[in-house]
Amino acid sequence: MSRTYDITIIGGGIVGTATALSILKEKKLKILLLEKEFSLAAHQTGNNSGVIHSGLYYKPGSLKAANCTTGRDMLYAFCEEYKIPFDKCGKIVVATSKEEIPALNMLEERGRANGLAGIKRISSSQIIEYEPHSSGIDGLFVPQTGIVDYVAVTNKYADLISENGGEIKTNSKLVSVKKDGNDLVLFTEHDEYRTKFIVNCGGLQSDRIAKLFGVDPKLQIIPFRGEYYKLKKEKEYLVKNLIYPVPDIKFPFLGVHFTRMISGGVEAGPNAVLAFKREGYKKTDFSFLDILEMKLYPGFWKMAAKYYKMGFQEYRRSFSKELFVKSLQKLVPEIQLDDIEVGGAGVRAQALERDGKLVDDFRIVETERMVHVLNAPSPAATASLSIGKTISEMVINRFNEEVK
Repeated sequence: MSRTYDITIIGGGIVGTATALSILKEKKLKILLLEKEFSLAAHQTGNNSGVIHSGLYYKPGSLKAANCTTGRDMLYAFCEEYKIPFDKCGKIVVATSKEEIPALNMLEERGRANGLAGIKRISSSQIIEYEPHSSGIDGLFVPQTGIVDYVAVTNKYADLISENGGEIKTNSKLVSVKKDGNDLVLFTEHDEYRTKFIVNCGGLQSDRIAKLFGVDPKLQIIPFRGEYYKLKKEKEYLVKNLIYPVPDIKFPFLGVHFTRMISGGVEAGPNAVLAFKREGYKKTDFSFLDILEMKLYPGFWKMAAKYYKMGFQEYRRSFSKELFVKSLQKLVPEIQLDDIEVGGAGVRAQALERDGKLVDDFRIVETERMVHVLNAPSPAATASLSIGKTISEMVINRFNEEVK
């Protein structure tokens, strides 16, 4: 006999767990969280570089900007309260050519508009005061940036969910749904559950989950793999904290950069290449279904026509360590081929609209007895507590109107 819950969250990444925790803090409801993997934070949350973003990059007034700046401070406070190791170390953004100065100016304007007190323009000579081995003609120092282990954060959210009466089921992939009166019956590979309301935080599978519930997401998730190298132990002295390039604002990726990790070591990367599997962390990973869906989606070809030159360069760098090192040398000229070794990889769930437009901001869709989080890219981990609060307010309002 299936068990009945008030609200079921699908997806055990940092956004799903933050949402469940926020709901439980606001209203004592019977909450279930379903995660298809054997552990939480198995995909985007557990395969990123662990950066606590400042809010520098995001258009003022956007959901990204509002949630990042609020969520960043909430996350620092949460880590302090629960003794989760973090380091508010700051970062520098380095311009290496005159052509990058207008974009650097825009970043500085956005940072100040987003309330980044203490952001500082730094000259070529000042760059080496922050990062002695870096080089550039102009730059920014951003004090709000930090580093943390997001798996540890997610697991603490999970502990608090359980302490507040919520239930978490891992190894519980949602495979089908049916409506039974006012309830939804959720069938996993091993069990079934009844629920009055669902929240879709499925990340890389969020569009497919929406379709399971009969909702047209009006977008498709396209996976982009970010591949990292790491500095060899004896070369970690070349990077003190975080060194970023000036990104192309038109493209939703930040470019190859250096990140000191909270657990030790320094990552270099990532690039951004189209993955041939939604959860494809290796170059050899391939899914016929995922490729077929992309090829049949008109927005994919429109995106490809627009970004094919950039995509080609990213693929070249993916298969050439020499080209990867050349990108790194723009920020740290001393880096040599033998100074880095292959690191990990992550896959970003990038939402793409039918007209070929990359969805840049968070995308949350409300329907009857459902809330679907269809696009929650970086800085979603940084902003998780703020996003969770935003989603929980939507959910509780709709639950009170539609269920009670």
